[in-house]
Amino acid sequence: MDIREIQNLIKFVAKSGATEVKLEMDDFKITIKTAPDGEATTTYVHQVPVSAALPQAAAPQPVAPTAPAAPAAAPVATESASDDSKYITVKSPIIGTFYRKPAPDKPMFVEVGSTISKGDVVCVIEAMKLFNEIESEVSGKIVKVLVDDSSPVEFDQPLFLVDPS
Repeated sequence: MDIREIQNLIKFVAKSGATEVKLEMDDFKITIKTAPDGEATTTYVHQVPVSAALPQAAAPQPVAPTAPAAPAAAPVATESASDDSKYITVKSPIIGTFYRKPAPDKPMFVEVGSTISKGDVVCVIEAMKLFNEIESEVSGKIVKVLVDDSSPVEFDQPLFLVDPS
């Protein structure tokens, strides 16, 4: 991994909202920590001599972002959270950039109030220059869109709330 790839990784992590990402390869380890405002504050690059490295699996270990700490909820937010408990959450199966449209000149896949069926495409997530269609695993009505268009998303991040009734 060269310095340009490391810089791009730092920028991606800063935009994603992750607070810490660790990447381990055969000959090095990188830990990137970001501040709550999204700016990368500390980057540690540890070179591991090949002779000192532990035996590695055939594939490199995946990047494991940690979710940012949630701010304390106000009493009003607690009431809305209890209302949200009856809804099913559609979550991101991958890390990448969330898009609500298949192309800039096309209509959005779903809007608040749209009725969806199991298997319907609800969004696309771009990961490593590949656009992955995300299909709903439930049928129901879209109640809330939880992510802004063109925003970075993490694995298992909630994207939509669906009313299954």
